[in-house]
Amino acid sequence: MPSHQAAVFGLGAMGYGMASSLLRSGIETYGFDVVAEQMEKFQSGGGQNGSIKDAAAEISIAVVCVLNAAQTEDVMFGANGIVPLMRNGSVVIACATVPPEFAKDMEKRCLERGIHYLDAPISGGAAKAASGELSIMASGSKDAFSAAKPALDACAQTVFELGDAAGAGSAMKAVNQLLAGVHIATMAEALTFGMTQGVTPDKFIEVISQCAGSSWMLENRAPHIAEGDYTPLSQINIWPKDLGIVLDVAKTAGFSAPITAAALQQYMVAVGMGLGREDDAAIAKVYARNVGLDLPGEK
Repeated sequence: MPSHQAAVFGLGAMGYGMASSLLRSGIETYGFDVVAEQMEKFQSGGGQNGSIKDAAAEISIAVVCVLNAAQTEDVMFGANGIVPLMRNGSVVIACATVPPEFAKDMEKRCLERGIHYLDAPISGGAAKAASGELSIMASGSKDAFSAAKPALDACAQTVFELGDAAGAGSAMKAVNQLLAGVHIATMAEALTFGMTQGVTPDKFIEVISQCAGSSWMLENRAPHIAEGDYTPLSQINIWPKDLGIVLDVAKTAGFSAPITAAALQQYMVAVGMGLGREDDAAIAKVYARNVGLDLPGEK
């Protein structure tokens, strides 16, 4: 048997890239998703073929890259939960954005069964997931880091070791998501504001990306608007969840986050407009509608 076998649960834009990076590093890898076509595509590219039950008993590393806490818990402890089937000393690498308290609870439940848990939210986008160059904000025991190391080496350019227990990784991810969600919304606000003043999206990108007002999110997402392409690399639907987590954590800390709340409201309007499954750059459509602008690719 190979020294390391892994399974990735959730073959979306990020999970598929991570699974591909594991394969490329020589780790035998299963890929599971609710969308059968994604599993078939992964298997045709060299992924292992088998049931969740069989895979869980074989693997030493499970990467859970689903949408939220509820899906994470379902993969781990639901009707087809993997943790009760995994070998003692195996590790779950949990990548979704979740509340820190949830991560602590998952770690406790895993340890009760002899399974390590690494609280390991990810950042970097689909392209960096595919190239194995993610940033991972990780916290967990030394044993969890050690068990997860082959997968971390395969999938990440930078692994931030943020503490010896779950929760710290998810806390840092909440900080990141506050900025990322606000930056996308602010980019859309600035781009559409510019359009009201005769600044085209292309010119906006050319100039602002070279100026102090730029951000990683601006440079990554503004081209989607300029091209009129809202193929979902990261959906609008992610942000009500992630910024909701930020505000929930802030509330427990007695911390006011008014800019986060304002951005969240814009994402909620976008969902109400039926844009939830579009790329998150589609938040620009909220601003465009309010002032009667036609974005590129629209009449």
